[in-house]
Amino acid sequence: MRDNLEWILTRGVAEIIVKEELLQKLRSGKPLRLKQGFDPSKPDLHIGHAVGLRKLRQLQDLGHQVVLIVGDWTAQIGDPSGRDESRTMLTPEEVKANAKTYMDQFFKIVDRNRTEVRWQSEWFGKFTLADVFNLTSRFTLAQMMAHETFRKRWESGSPLTLMELMYPLLQAYDSIAIQADVEFGGTDQKFNILAGRELQAMLGQRPQDVFLVPLLPGTDGRKMSKTFGNTVDLSMPPDQMYGKLMSISDDMLMDYLTLVTDIPDEELAQIATDLRAGTVNPRDVKMRLAREVVGYIHSPEAAARAEEEFVRVFQRRELPTDMPEFTVPPDGLNIVDLMVQAGTAASKSEARRLIQQGGVRLDDVVVDSVDRLVEPKDAILQVGKRRFVRLRA
Repeated sequence: MRDNLEWILTRGVAEIIVKEELLQKLRSGKPLRLKQGFDPSKPDLHIGHAVGLRKLRQLQDLGHQVVLIVGDWTAQIGDPSGRDESRTMLTPEEVKANAKTYMDQFFKIVDRNRTEVRWQSEWFGKFTLADVFNLTSRFTLAQMMAHETFRKRWESGSPLTLMELMYPLLQAYDSIAIQADVEFGGTDQKFNILAGRELQAMLGQRPQDVFLVPLLPGTDGRKMSKTFGNTVDLSMPPDQMYGKLMSISDDMLMDYLTLVTDIPDEELAQIATDLRAGTVNPRDVKMRLAREVVGYIHSPEAAARAEEEFVRVFQRRELPTDMPEFTVPPDGLNIVDLMVQAGTAASKSEARRLIQQGGVRLDDVVVDSVDRLVEPKDAILQVGKRRFVRLRA
């Protein structure tokens, strides 16, 4: 891991408030408390989250203390950042289940043994109504309306609850509770993190610095979202992660190389020059990217095996070494039902869409009807480029 502070504070960074102050603190030799909060409203992390987690690990390796805050209270409200509608509240049980999955993925990058894990319920569980009034008195409605998402919803007449307006205040108080020196987040978290900085100053603590990282687009260039199917999840097995990274659009290559690899800046500049000149095949650069990321999240050995499998299946057009199996019942099964039951489609509507788009093959023959009856015999079902299932009688 590099120990160049200027490089750490520049590469893959959107904005630091205040950079000169943070650099001075980091050079002082005193371990800083690096705050990273998350709301386990959803259990999955993707490679976009890895941009900030890698920064935490880089500074952690220099001796600084990562403090992970599990937002078991704010998760039940739902983070309004970047959202134009209210979010359904979660039960405490759902929050705890999501938090466990989240932390398993978080610690693929950040060292668990050097991380202090805190739950918001440690301090908010003791909050009284007087504490709530004291906290809300520190901020005005005008300040809350400076939040772009809040303002858009207010101006459009969309519902905006007082509870949601509390979210930035609760996140800000987290910084008070753990005495944070620096808070990390994506650019969409700037308002909330600045609120923490302001609250610390009001209550006599040294204001935290703000460390913002860019939001990594999805593999197709759009916003990274499960809805678009363009995420690279940290929970993916190596071969699936490798394949997803190979599906990235060419114009996103440099962003990915810059934000989620440690390839030296000079080498990145040469890769960018070669791509513009057409002297390097983007496929080869993607393979380098996939090796780097899978090697970092899993292991270099896992990355090598994933690459070998990718070459075998997608370049030499051979069948995967390992495939899940599905037993076709004696009377056969409709192709749509089979795809759902075999796990190659999330729903019947998705299965029908894939068939109508010509993306489903049975023994390498395109399935052209959603009414196709699949007979109980050994065969290979292929859905898209990467999903294979061995059918058994």
